[in-house]
Amino acid sequence: MGAAEALVFDFNGTLSDDEPLLLSIYQELFARFGRPLPEEEYVDRLAGNTEEAIIGTWLGVDGPLLAMLVQERIAAYTALAASGSTVTAHVREAVRYASVRVPVAIVSGAFRAEIEPVVAAAGIAGDLSTIVTADDVEHGKPHPEGYQLAVERLGVDAAQAIAFEDTEAGVASAKDAGLYCVGVRGTLPDERLARADELVDRIDVALLERLLG
Repeated sequence: MGAAEALVFDFNGTLSDDEPLLLSIYQELFARFGRPLPEEEYVDRLAGNTEEAIIGTWLGVDGPLLAMLVQERIAAYTALAASGSTVTAHVREAVRYASVRVPVAIVSGAFRAEIEPVVAAAGIAGDLSTIVTADDVEHGKPHPEGYQLAVERLGVDAAQAIAFEDTEAGVASAKDAGLYCVGVRGTLPDERLARADELVDRIDVALLERLLG
């Protein structure tokens, strides 16, 4: 790719270091239904998918009950993460560094109601040009729709945008939309992120200095 014209971040597990928090919420929710969720099952089968897919797949529910449980999961997350503490200092610094150079966006399978309080509390809401959430798309990751919508909103060519993702489904979404994808280690083993163009240990200013040239 040439010089990057936009950066697009996944939210859960990438911009927000919250996969352990999410796992604990799912484990508590699923245990009530007699379907305990081992961590390895979450990582192997569920992480990175849409809310409906995660809850619906594990509990085998749909319709009004699924919708109710999705809302319960959102409320639990918002109560625990609304302080913004899951967005680490080095990620906040990196987002601010990037935002004065190129448009910065979020593309997430999470819902707007849980993302906006976190980025506001972390002090980076004003650095974001757009947020694409589960509310905005018909097809969640691994479908490319979210990234396609983001680059359309930003007015950039997908080939000139860089995505940051921590899951297999997210990498597939970004790559199938035509973006350069940086896989962020921490949620899945490297082999599960094999489609990413490169792998990094964390998002910080030094990384973005290199990527933005």
